[in-house]
Amino acid sequence: MALKEGLTATQEMIVGEQNTAKYHGSGKLDVYATPAMVAFMEGTAVACIDANLEEGMDSVGIQIDTKHIKASKLGAKITCTAKLVKVDGKKLSFEIEAADEDGQIGSAFHVRYIIDPVKFMSRL
Repeated sequence: MALKEGLTATQEMIVGEQNTAKYHGSGKLDVYATPAMVAFMEGTAVACIDANLEEGMDSVGIQIDTKHIKASKLGAKITCTAKLVKVDGKKLSFEIEAADEDGQIGSAFHVRYIIDPVKFMSRL
């Protein structure tokens, strides 16, 4: 496995109606929803490691501790950066930050585990 502490990934997206609190049911306003930010953060962590996982392996998220500290409007550009900060066997820990054009909007600590998807799905 080529997973090393310090790997990073950055992704960008534009806040659309499908990303709002109103759409997600987490509020009534047309602002960037916390659930949308959390999903974007998790997806950025996946992007950080996917190319470095052994063939046939995948990862699942098991923990995300998130702070959403500032609202972002429709049309805002959101940039998310995930950094792999610890590799402990199959347990991967990330620090993640999200920002819009005006600065930081959120941060998270996220844990994922490397899994064999066939074995994982057979246990369900």
